[in-house]
Amino acid sequence: MSIDMEKMRSKLEAVNSRGRDSKRDLFWRPQDGEQTIRLVPTADGDPFKEFWFHYNVGDNPGFLSPKRNFGEDDPLDSFVRQLFNDGSEDSVKMAKQLMARQRFFSPVIVRGEEDKGVRIWGYGKMAYTELLNLVLNPDYGDITDVNEGTDLVLTYGKPAGASFPQTSITPRRKSSSLLGTEEEINTALESVPEFNDLFDRKTPGDVQTMLDEFLLSEDDAESSSKETQKFNSSKAEDQVSKAFAELAS
Repeated sequence: MSIDMEKMRSKLEAVNSRGRDSKRDLFWRPQDGEQTIRLVPTADGDPFKEFWFHYNVGDNPGFLSPKRNFGEDDPLDSFVRQLFNDGSEDSVKMAKQLMARQRFFSPVIVRGEEDKGVRIWGYGKMAYTELLNLVLNPDYGDITDVNEGTDLVLTYGKPAGASFPQTSITPRRKSSSLLGTEEEINTALESVPEFNDLFDRKTPGDVQTMLDEFLLSEDDAESSSKETQKFNSSKAEDQVSKAFAELAS
């Protein structure tokens, strides 16, 4: 009996898949230049998912805001409001760093990388506005239609003089199929992830712990800075006194 080569390929693919960070591979980020993507329809009819994240809380990665996403108590949100109410320059600066920020996510197929399946594209408000205007344009109809939808050309990069990269979106003139066969299309639709499972959800207690650790580290850094300034000042005074002593001798 000969070896089942197809089964061997499946085994190898399973091993390789276990060796990858599946969540990291799921997210797609455009590179500088042009790329073509296709929005994949979702079961609820809304391929544009909105979430609010907190960033810059120590070494913690961005995390979902309990208040803005789930209506829960959020110690960080309360702290941000206190900072804004304080009104000092330093307080307002910290508040802007810690306040929740809006991000949008859509399932996409990247042209030329169809073998990687459905991935999640995260983007900001400007791109979101462009996409909504395109969806509401009667000249294009349903751009996510699996048979007669529209591919989108993204031009991504930082224009001269700009501080951050920008994304422009241009629809293709001709409609097209999402993928080559009905089976491939059905597989893609079935693989659209559950968005609520994409990001770790923090409890108010988790957020309080992170905030406490962040504020403690800020206090330590400030204390260390003051001690350094004190040491440098004392050292400078010693050097000045020594210079005067040498002049007097």
